[in-house]
Amino acid sequence: MKKIIIIILTVALSACSHLGQLIPPEKSLAVQVSETEAFKELRSLPKPKGAIPVSVYSFRDQTGQYKPQANVSSFSTAVTQGGTSILMQALSDSEWFMPVEREGLQNIITERKITRAALQTNKSDADLPALTTAKIILEGGIISYDSNTVTGGFGAEYFGIGSSELYREDMISVYMRAIDVRTGKVLVSVATSKKVLSKEVRAGLFRYVSFKRLLEAEAGYTTNEPMHTCVKQTIEKAITELVQKGIERKVWHARV
Repeated sequence: MKKIIIIILTVALSACSHLGQLIPPEKSLAVQVSETEAFKELRSLPKPKGAIPVSVYSFRDQTGQYKPQANVSSFSTAVTQGGTSILMQALSDSEWFMPVEREGLQNIITERKITRAALQTNKSDADLPALTTAKIILEGGIISYDSNTVTGGFGAEYFGIGSSELYREDMISVYMRAIDVRTGKVLVSVATSKKVLSKEVRAGLFRYVSFKRLLEAEAGYTTNEPMHTCVKQTIEKAITELVQKGIERKVWHARV
């Protein structure tokens, strides 16, 4: 009887997708952030005639959402606060834009003052070059985070043996616009969104195998898409759309 129960439990667990994830993870070393499909699409764009100097003062989380916590007050934000850093990295990798530092502008100015003072102390005739000016300012931000847009699942249980799978979808949205520094005109504006998937898979057994003998077993795992990765993909997709729309409107041109 016990052998039959073990076999049935094994079959139930095997029905759960990605059974290997039931094994607890081990320690791992730091690795480079892997390329996303959105990044590959960004790099596959036609090459530009020349990199466009662009500045980003702030690309913030404008949702105001906090991580949901049951019966607990949480002050951790649901969306990463590093949107500007992610955007600057994507702009640099795109080859279409040459980002100039503006978020840490005060730090640059301070360092230039220190360098200029050192040159005067050493009586050097060398002078600091002027800061690079930008032709375009990128504005926008992460403007929406909607949780539980879709929820669902399925499961089955028979004679104390069962398994189930639940899932939940959230959604984030990004708006981005390119502004001409000379005129203030909005040249191109785009919006992109991405679903954030969370999933739970479990299987269990609860049964009396004999008088006063209770057998109980349970296994399962949950997966959540990292919010940082989702924001990264959404921003990379927005840059791709920005470049393509700019080419269509002849705001900038690809290399022939």
